[in-house]
Amino acid sequence: MHAPAASAAATPPAAPAKPRTRARRRIVLALLFATAAFLAAWAFWFEPARCRVRVHELAPSGWPQELSGLRVALLADFHVGAPRNGLDKLRRAVALTNAAAPDLILLGGDYVIHGVLGGAFVEPRDIAAVLAGLSAPLGVYAVLGNHDWWLGARRVRAALEDAGIPVLENRCVEIERNGARFWLAGISDLLESPISLERALRVIPKDGPILVLTHNPDLFPEIPARVSLTLAGHTHGGQVHIPGLGRLIVPSKYGQRYAALHVVEDGRHLFVTPGLGVSVLPLRFLVPPEISLLELRSPARQ
Repeated sequence: MHAPAASAAATPPAAPAKPRTRARRRIVLALLFATAAFLAAWAFWFEPARCRVRVHELAPSGWPQELSGLRVALLADFHVGAPRNGLDKLRRAVALTNAAAPDLILLGGDYVIHGVLGGAFVEPRDIAAVLAGLSAPLGVYAVLGNHDWWLGARRVRAALEDAGIPVLENRCVEIERNGARFWLAGISDLLESPISLERALRVIPKDGPILVLTHNPDLFPEIPARVSLTLAGHTHGGQVHIPGLGRLIVPSKYGQRYAALHVVEDGRHLFVTPGLGVSVLPLRFLVPPEISLLELRSPARQ
């Protein structure tokens, strides 16, 4: 005789783990929010306030062995008065530049701000008074940028020259180092002032080593091959650099072609400093402000 089969107890379905799923979502959202907050703080607060000296070794065409080892400090796009970019930061930049002991100091324009969000205007004479503290054996020279022209080129130029800093507008100076000579030519801003390469270079011997200082790197295609190195600013290195996407804010008709640092085309050399300040939007991301210290070597010694 068979025993009666026991009735199977119905097993209720497992309840969905809603509390656990919601907790995970909260953690993910909190991490995303924290990451976004950190990146925003870095871009709008920490990175624009930074100031560093970065060394770049270059071997420009035609640079003679007698001048190999020349150290040139290039500073540009100061935009003093932008958020976290006041006279205190400028004093720090001056101190860092002097401590790096360059042979020559070049200022690439845009000393003032013009319409940057959250900025406060600083008089050119106050800016020049701080820049007057720069010191190098071969001197300190400057050109003007588009923001300086927008404010008033005469006003900015007078402030710099009254502080003892010559402004080179379509003219050159001869510089001697340990018995060897080279020429520094300053070219006016490409966007806001008539430029004259011919006038700036005509007094230089055909075999004379030449450095050209200008604000806007878009002038580079017009620079003759006899120039060893062109130095510029203006682009701020794109201000925002997203890996995989590139430099996002480049005020150049050539896009990212002349956005930052060392560019070589057809044997001609250009260096574009990322600069010190900000414009339009007060942020930088992965493009820290820098004083570019260029160590020039003769190609024959590479």
